Amino acid sequence: MVPLKLAPSFMPQASLGDQAELASSYFHNAPHQISYPTTPQFQSDFAQHEFAAWEKQYSQGTSAPLSLYVHLPFCKELCYFCSCNKTITSKEGAATEYLGYLKNEITRRAGTSGKRRPINSMHWGGGTPTYLDSAELTRLMHILASHFNLLADETRRYSIEIDPRHSGEPTIALLKGLGFNQISMGIQDFDPLVQRAINRVQPLRKIAELVSSVRAHGFSTLTFDLMYGLPHQDSWTVAETLKKVIDLGPDSIACRGYSHMPNVFSAHFGIDENALPNAAQSLDLLKLIHQTLSSAGYINVGIDHFVLAKESSAEKPGSQANHTEAEYNTPYDLLGLGVSAISHIGGYIVQNESTLKRYYQRTQLSELPIERGLKLSEEDKIRRFIILSFATQRRLDFEQLSIHFGINFREKFASELALLHGMRDIGLLHIDDQQIAITPSGRPFTRTVCTYFDSYLDSRLIARLARGDTQVNDATLSR
Repeated sequence: MVPLKLAPSFMPQASLGDQAELASSYFHNAPHQISYPTTPQFQSDFAQHEFAAWEKQYSQGTSAPLSLYVHLPFCKELCYFCSCNKTITSKEGAATEYLGYLKNEITRRAGTSGKRRPINSMHWGGGTPTYLDSAELTRLMHILASHFNLLADETRRYSIEIDPRHSGEPTIALLKGLGFNQISMGIQDFDPLVQRAINRVQPLRKIAELVSSVRAHGFSTLTFDLMYGLPHQDSWTVAETLKKVIDLGPDSIACRGYSHMPNVFSAHFGIDENALPNAAQSLDLLKLIHQTLSSAGYINVGIDHFVLAKESSAEKPGSQANHTEAEYNTPYDLLGLGVSAISHIGGYIVQNESTLKRYYQRTQLSELPIERGLKLSEEDKIRRFIILSFATQRRLDFEQLSIHFGINFREKFASELALLHGMRDIGLLHIDDQQIAITPSGRPFTRTVCTYFDSYLDSRLIARLARGDTQVNDATLSR
């Protein structure tokens, strides 16, 4: 695959001024097309036997690197903003029971991939992976090492999410000893009122102690997870949070928008809707985040992701910053393990059973615990390329698209191109004969640009979005 060229530098756009209100009408927390097609498009009547036979043949014919994602669903407390598949429990032995069934799945899936494929990337998410105690964490890593080709060199990227409220120096030391070299901390916000409103109280002092421990144990990357659009957030509280974050100096920051959908995620019922910032206020917060982090030396390398520019990594080919920009347009296979985990294997996307009961039943029978999936069409692959180009490069090179798929962008996507003219006219996009590029002023609207190329959304809905229809909301776009 021909790598995409990095976006050229564009001079910052002039202030939107009187057009600010018009610009805000394009701002929506649209579906997370970074995994396009999105999960609502997965089919429950997916041909699992066909996939299983294909996967076995495909995996046995390659020794290319494989990425692992391990989903550990348990949490001790409910965070009201959470949209993840999780189980809140204090039941003794819950994690040990889960590991028994997870081992069954690992054995089944590893029998297909074997140890030929090096695991260059691995991530444990949840839920809260550190819900597991030291013995359980060690057992799980041993199971994985017994079935997959885990690496010990510095090229590996083995990361884990931790809950700062229930982690300390012994946890950090154990994770380092188990082979993790990257850690992600759920911060969300440092303001006490915001923390209480989302049921996630964690003092700055506790976070600072953990950061010191992570640095002392030599982890290569520390990531902070932040959110904007939370209850009681305003420009002052977010600015104060960013100031504290910058002082702590994480290597990368993931900053995602909160989408209030209580009818989809029951945890959201804990959020006071009257305390939420509106769309225009959320957009102002996102602009503040971009401006503040940029001034502090962070590079925006994706829709939601910022990487600290270091002399040793930000300017050299193959650096952390460049790698993050390019990785989404590099073909890779991701094997998801555990309840609700998603796998990307070749031209397929599959998702495991989303309930523990069904996951346990099927893994006990040594079945693939797949609940639904999708075989990507050629149209899916083209649109995925376009969407991920915008999401990670902030531009689409027409020639690159032609090289990959042999199509003329302007002819095939004439209607989508016409819809983008409104954003171009107010300085959010630059369009010429070779490319579409998102300007610095347009970066907060990247997800909206991606939405225009989502073929699963009703064309009438996309047209409304292109007109800046403020009645198009998150729940509508997520269908």
